[in-house]
Amino acid sequence: SEVAANGFLDTESLFIDGTHIKASANSHKYQNEVIRKEARSYEKELQEEIKRDRQEHGKKPLKEKEKEPEMITQKISTTDPDSGWFHKGEHKQVFAYAANTCCDKNNYVLDFEVTAGNVHDSVSFWHLYRRLRQNWKYGIYYVMDAGYKIPSIARQLIKDGKTPVMPYKRPMTQAGFFKKYDFVYDEFFDCYLCPDHKVLHYTTTNREGYREYKSDWLICQSCPHRDRCTNSKDSVKVITRHVWENYMEQVEEIRHTIGMKERYKQRKETIERVFADAKEKHGMRYTQYRGLAKIKMELNLLFGCMNLKKLAIWKWRIKWGAKYRSSSLQFFCSSIKFKFENWKWVKKRFAGMTSRTVLSTVCGGRISAPPSMLLINNLTNCVDRQIILFSKVFHRIPCLKGAYNFPVSFF
Repeated sequence: SEVAANGFLDTESLFIDGTHIKASANSHKYQNEVIRKEARSYEKELQEEIKRDRQEHGKKPLKEKEKEPEMITQKISTTDPDSGWFHKGEHKQVFAYAANTCCDKNNYVLDFEVTAGNVHDSVSFWHLYRRLRQNWKYGIYYVMDAGYKIPSIARQLIKDGKTPVMPYKRPMTQAGFFKKYDFVYDEFFDCYLCPDHKVLHYTTTNREGYREYKSDWLICQSCPHRDRCTNSKDSVKVITRHVWENYMEQVEEIRHTIGMKERYKQRKETIERVFADAKEKHGMRYTQYRGLAKIKMELNLLFGCMNLKKLAIWKWRIKWGAKYRSSSLQFFCSSIKFKFENWKWVKKRFAGMTSRTVLSTVCGGRISAPPSMLLINNLTNCVDRQIILFSKVFHRIPCLKGAYNFPVSFF
């Protein structure tokens, strides 16, 4: 509230990203446990959309199965059970926590969400976004990396009147095969066209929310591009399209809009800088505490101190910054003027003397080998050029023009 009261917040663009914090847990002390997989926060809306989509295509609604909780096997640390097993690079694996953080354009941390290290950014985003939507209603652009680029997040942001700014995401296709963008979608006929100009027709919408478009196996058997298209035994190519894919297409249109590329580049100056300062200057690479509650308290204090530090610096600049810069510049200019005037006096004082006499007088002793006069002339010309350059730059400063009127002969 103090930062907002001073007008230091710029919440037009909100930058969201996640980073990992190594937990205080031994990587070799764990046990494998079977736990229940959490349901997606948007599962109810997705099932309603699937039902509506099947009705539009003349398909019967999917039968409701008795859903047994999906179980998965995970490594649970015996030292810190709240942490998660995180794959750090290709070889190193450690227990860690994930901190999804949001900041404004001026690097003030607005909110964060701490989860186990094995929770994906797109999963922990929802808890963070609900608080941001409630507390920071005026954020227009949500700048995020490719980890958040999924249909459900794009749909939610666009429905709320926000503008998601996300990067290009490379298709995860087997090397040597056609990419999905090589197949053209026809919205009017609701079908896909393959690179050989054959049609893939709609067949069904599955329980995961993807429409399935399949080719004719009789045509695909004699296709010259079959080796680059599919490896299926029945020679059928299947293309899937999410029921919320139109929101992803809007995200791509936003990405190509003028100014969005420059706005996305600001991530390295904002949220990435917040993580860099927190890890390099405040020890956020590791945590000495155990348990999710203690990690949240630690990050609350850490980000709070960073915000207070920035607030104090900015308030000092407003009150004393101009006066400090003015006095510093006056001292700088007067010292340079003194040095230049002394240099003119030196040149006048030693005019007509040999180079050996000049250096002997300055050094206070005898010089064994006389230096070349060309060296002194080069030094004199170099200093003269620096004086001229300084005068040109100095007189281009509007607020200081005329503040120091050096004589023309001086330059």
